[in-house]
Amino acid sequence: MKLTVVGSAGSFASAESPASCYLVEAMGEDGSGGSRPWRILLDLGNGAFGALQRYTDPLSVDAVLFSHLHADHCLDLCGYYVFRKYHPSGAQPPIPVFGPIGAADRMARAYDLPLDPGMRNEFDFVGYDEHSFELGPFVITAVPVAHPVPAYALRIETGGRVLTYSGDTGPCPGLDRAAEGAHLLLAEAAFVAGADNPPDLHLTGVDCGVAATRGRVGRLVLTHVPAWHDPAVALAEAASTYSGPLTLARPGDTFEV
Repeated sequence: MKLTVVGSAGSFASAESPASCYLVEAMGEDGSGGSRPWRILLDLGNGAFGALQRYTDPLSVDAVLFSHLHADHCLDLCGYYVFRKYHPSGAQPPIPVFGPIGAADRMARAYDLPLDPGMRNEFDFVGYDEHSFELGPFVITAVPVAHPVPAYALRIETGGRVLTYSGDTGPCPGLDRAAEGAHLLLAEAAFVAGADNPPDLHLTGVDCGVAATRGRVGRLVLTHVPAWHDPAVALAEAASTYSGPLTLARPGDTFEV
């Protein structure tokens, strides 16, 4: 599968990047005996919808998966709602939006819509449960992680390859479970080691490296570094606890998993 970084800024959009959004693509069956590209978005944070159009036609996206419902991970669904509802070719059929329970109401409030129907005519909102599910060629597992609101790490599998996205989390068993054996771990590094960091909120570069080493991860990609932190520090921290291939996510970067 192919991972494209649409936005990688932490906590808010920066001068260089939108907030969190990642495009994942893989070939799968088209339902008529052939095959086609399948495309999913991991998060759609503020500023990301405009940037997404550099990399794909938004109408080619098959589903959106939210790690959690903080604005820097979900708010640009509002722009996507307008795009699908008022497209010149006509209102588009709904696509699934997977996320924590309550996502439909959260997004309706974000756009000042009545809760019923909210955005339900444009998106089919599906809450995560304890089971993996299939979407085209992907097998997706949403694993609860440590954050002040319901939040999930997302484990994406296809063709024997595994991509894990940490979402926002502190160090926790859920992150370890999601990262186990991943060929690529896309992990947030919003905190700096040694600072007075609140618990159960974000990872440091050290934490990312520990999780990658513990999970025998093939490659570690750091993301969600806020503009007020030096990403070189996050990389150096991760390198102190992980000896494998290590990269910083930047908009436009692509990775073959």
